[in-house]
Amino acid sequence: MARRLPGAGPPANDLTGKARIRNAALDLFAEQGVDATSLRAIASAAGVTVGLIVHHYGTKEVLREAVELAIVDRFSETIASVPLGSRPVDQIAAARDEAVAEMLSTNRAIVDYLRRALLDGSAERGDLVSRLSQLSAQQVHDLRAAGVASTKHTVGDQVVTIMVRQLGRLFLQPLVDRISREFDDDMGPSRTPPQLIVDVSH
Repeated sequence: MARRLPGAGPPANDLTGKARIRNAALDLFAEQGVDATSLRAIASAAGVTVGLIVHHYGTKEVLREAVELAIVDRFSETIASVPLGSRPVDQIAAARDEAVAEMLSTNRAIVDYLRRALLDGSAERGDLVSRLSQLSAQQVHDLRAAGVASTKHTVGDQVVTIMVRQLGRLFLQPLVDRISREFDDDMGPSRTPPQLIVDVSH
C-alpha cells in the first residue's frame, strides 16, 4: 500500500510515538474510514503496540478527536501564514484561499478525511465540519474588526462563502475530471481539461 504524505502531522522533528500514532490514524481513517480501521492496524502502521495507543489516547474515538483537532490546527496555521497587513486588504481573502489550497494539495490524507466528514450525513455539532466552520467564523470576525470584511451579509453567509471557496473546487474537481475522461476521444489530445470554478451568491 502506497503511503500518503502525513496529513495533519506535526513538525518534521516531532517523531514521538504519540505523533506517529496520530499520523498513522489519519492515513488509515482517510483511506478506510474510522469504523473500518482497527487499533491493531493503526499500531502496525505507526510501528507501536496497541498498548501504547491505549496509553496515549485510551479509545479510538479519542484518537479520532485528536486527528480532527490536528487538522483544524493545520487550517488555522495556514490561515495565520497570511496575516493582516501582509498585503493590500483586497488581496487577503484570495491569498488565504490560495494558502489553504496549497496546503491541501500536499496533504492528500486531509483531503480524503474531509471528503468522508463532509459526506457523512450523520455528523453532529462538534465534529470536524463544525470546528472548521467556527474557525472560518473567527476569521470573519477578525477581518471585520480590521475593516477588511464586509458587514453587508451575516457571519453565517460569509462562513459558507469562505468554506465553499476553499473546499468546493478541491472536492468537486475530481468529478469534473472523471466526467471529462469519458469524452477523451471526442475532445482530442490537445484539449485543455475543464477547470471548475466555485462561487456562492447570496
